[in-house]
Amino acid sequence: MRPSGLAVVTLSAVLIGVSLWPVNDVQVFSAQRQESGPYTLALPHGVLEPIIPEDNPLTEGKVALGRTLYFDKRLSLDDTVSCATCHNPKFGFADGKKVAEGIQQKKGVRNSPTTLNTAFLDAQFWDGRAPTLEEQAKGPLVNPVEMGMPSHDALVTKLRTIPTYRRGFQEVFGTAELTIDQLAKAIAAFERTLNTFNSPFDRFIAGDKTALSPSAQRGWELFQGKARCITCHEFNASYPFFTDNKFHNIGVAMKDVNFEALARKAAIETDVAGLAHESGAAELGRYLVTKQPRDIGAFKTPGLRNIALTAPYMHDGSEASLKSMIEFYDKGGVPNPNLDGGIRPLGLSEQEREDLIELLKALTSDDLPSLVKELERRGDR
Repeated sequence: MRPSGLAVVTLSAVLIGVSLWPVNDVQVFSAQRQESGPYTLALPHGVLEPIIPEDNPLTEGKVALGRTLYFDKRLSLDDTVSCATCHNPKFGFADGKKVAEGIQQKKGVRNSPTTLNTAFLDAQFWDGRAPTLEEQAKGPLVNPVEMGMPSHDALVTKLRTIPTYRRGFQEVFGTAELTIDQLAKAIAAFERTLNTFNSPFDRFIAGDKTALSPSAQRGWELFQGKARCITCHEFNASYPFFTDNKFHNIGVAMKDVNFEALARKAAIETDVAGLAHESGAAELGRYLVTKQPRDIGAFKTPGLRNIALTAPYMHDGSEASLKSMIEFYDKGGVPNPNLDGGIRPLGLSEQEREDLIELLKALTSDDLPSLVKELERRGDR
């Protein structure tokens, strides 16, 4: 597992083009017209390219349009919430909160995952209910506790009143018809450019044995061995994202929830997204999508890149720090009838837990702090 060149890719590309946080319509599309040519993802040698839908090829203009939409609060009912509200660059493209907060400070029931490297995931959301970034982008827009629009049609009608968006969609998609599918394609295109590989760990794997501290190097050995992290948080040269893209029940937030009653309701409920936000029902996890008993309480294995920036952890934000998260795994999760067979007590020493923490910190891309500083220097909000 020694991919060459992993340290060469940066996020500097996201600074090209229009302002990331537009504060007025002039900034949506600047006087410098966006290039309409193809946008090429710069990936390290050996890393497999993400699957990009044939009907949504990456172009410079589309990425720029998606970037503007991502940071525009006018996509919400009361102009207070954007995609970046819950997926903020300052927090590793998460939000630093236990659960997501939308319009009118309404709280959701799940932690906001990072949008970094999501182009490589097989499914989106903690329960995997969206198969693509395009489908994922549509969900929060009409969720009553997130961006709160009454319908996709209502949002499209709203955006059609903004001249710069009418011109922008015309330039990018070659048609005067602004649609929700076009909007989702643009946001997804931007998100597919948010890929990070420039971490101390990447340099270590590429051959620089001084890139990791002795503690982090011991953590890497534990990660692959005694701590058994790599069982689910898989890593290899072609797919270096520390996830198996599967769903597991590790016992998070399982106590005091009547799963039998919830499972019966889920079996007849057709609005999966709505059910996911009912009190207690969100803990059904992947079962909300598959209706398979084996998936009760199972959630997607998140990738670990930049994890030191995205606390709190777990699908419900129940673990406040890397320390408490590792302690949760060390004790073997929370026993329940659907506990994944791979979850068991680890018997880690205090030093071993600290070594794992040092490894996880070493997965942070060196590009992210400079990206945030550049945004702050430019006054983008």
